[in-house]
Amino acid sequence: MDLELKGKVAFVAASSKGLGKACALGLAAEGARVAMCSRSQEAIDAAAHEVAAQTGAEVLAMEGDVRDPEVCERLVQETVNRFGRLDVLINNAGGPPTGPAAEMTDDQWQVAFETNLMSAVRLTRAAVPHMRKGRAGRIINITSSGVRSVIPGLVLSNALRAGIINFAKTLAIELGPDGILVNNVAPGRFATDRVAELDAINAEKQGISVEEAARRQVAQIPVGRYGRPDELASVVVFLASARASFVSGQTILIDGAATRAIF
Repeated sequence: MDLELKGKVAFVAASSKGLGKACALGLAAEGARVAMCSRSQEAIDAAAHEVAAQTGAEVLAMEGDVRDPEVCERLVQETVNRFGRLDVLINNAGGPPTGPAAEMTDDQWQVAFETNLMSAVRLTRAAVPHMRKGRAGRIINITSSGVRSVIPGLVLSNALRAGIINFAKTLAIELGPDGILVNNVAPGRFATDRVAELDAINAEKQGISVEEAARRQVAQIPVGRYGRPDELASVVVFLASARASFVSGQTILIDGAATRAIF
């Protein structure tokens, strides 16, 4: 199946590792030119080199903290300056701290707000004018299965990523006439550094080994394992493609059937 991504330009936020890197690799493998960013220039250079080496794609590596409004503008503009256009935006950011809902501080809320909600708002705001010029575009937000069924101890993620869902739904309605489609993917537990961190936190709380904590989590996933980052990337790449031309305003769970909620 030709996904018609050859020559398209995609920007993937927080893509030095994990799900973001997998998305960049998946898009590049389909012929897209890819811009990648991270707070560490060294880390993003290494990831971009790997993506380029595996796919032969043209890759732009940029350092930048997406919590900074000016950085969001710069990252998008540098992408357009390099490639002359922007077709696909993947909004992604690292997970916020864990902790009881009633104990999270104002500072923790503010940092999570800037990282997990406002980064998507600002990158989208910067990207839309460029997509409108081409009368087409794809905006895909990587959120969490916590937007459908809250995850204990992850109130910051649950709350702020739910905000992204409603932001995206509104955008899908407003931008549909411009040919811009907006969707969300909501991952469950994937084999990433973030999930390894959560397993370690759960292990310490429960007084068990990290391996046992992971085993208990896997026991709640009907397919019997954590997801691979490339499995999420495959869905993202489809949503970014011409084959998903009538899919917009949707939130797609990618969690091995772990989430019991039906809406």
